[in-house]
Amino acid sequence: MSPAEENAVRTSARNGWLLSLPALVVLFLAAAGPLIIVVWYSFLTANDTGGIIRTFSVEGWKGIFLTYDIFEEKYALADAHLTIFWRSVWLSLATTVLTFAIGFPTAWFIATRPVQQRPMWLFLITIPFWTNLLIRTFAINEVIRNEGILNTALMWLGVIDAPLQIVYTEVAVLIGMTYVYLPLMVLPLYATIERFDMRLLEASYDLYASRWHTLRRVILPIVKPGIVAGSILVFVPSLGAYVTPRILGGGKKMMIGNFIELQFLQGKNWPLGAALSVLLLIIVTAALLVYVRVANRDRSQGHG
Repeated sequence: MSPAEENAVRTSARNGWLLSLPALVVLFLAAAGPLIIVVWYSFLTANDTGGIIRTFSVEGWKGIFLTYDIFEEKYALADAHLTIFWRSVWLSLATTVLTFAIGFPTAWFIATRPVQQRPMWLFLITIPFWTNLLIRTFAINEVIRNEGILNTALMWLGVIDAPLQIVYTEVAVLIGMTYVYLPLMVLPLYATIERFDMRLLEASYDLYASRWHTLRRVILPIVKPGIVAGSILVFVPSLGAYVTPRILGGGKKMMIGNFIELQFLQGKNWPLGAALSVLLLIIVTAALLVYVRVANRDRSQGHG
């Protein structure tokens, strides 16, 4: 390449960066800017009357796991905080497992329908996305509350004598999140199963494999990318869920999202709320990195 051509390439690249500069500035201010502010707040000192004092401190991060006992004048393990974290993680994992248990047969059913019928079934799956999350959560509440559809039907059938106490429990939160995030599991699974070569099932049965072995050794390994993608799409928003635990948990079954809101608005401990927000972001980022690693490994094995 001649010097003139090299100079032209450098000029073109420089002009490209200049043209992208306004978009990059907007992206930084809209995405990275607030994140930097939250990280900065997590290392400041909480004011006794609310707000912050611009003095460096790690009390916000320490407050995630430790609490100060004013009577014994020493730090103790923050059991309540750890309980909230554990509840958030296990409910998110349970939601992921439950959505997979329901979503896999659903996706398989849709993918095995005649081609002209599949858009209709996908349309039915995506209808909930057309409704606001708050309305969907209230709809679930009407189903499982003491005088709701579920208890009324069970009592009318004589299955139970008194209403089941479902609302304001962890079970209610699990049911609500499963309903809300189920389409996020079905759609990636459907996209993967649709490309599945059904002749592999015939080959498996010809080799005298049982249905269980066919599922475990043939189907699941091939549709693994869809399983991983759906699991990430369900686990990540479940971990930071706010509306569903607030309504169906009644404020008694708090999750990380509710705990962060409590620190900013009622607790007036902005450094702790900011530290919790950054920690949640770290957990979500770690989950996404696991997904990228698994996806890249499967892709490399597929090419190999």
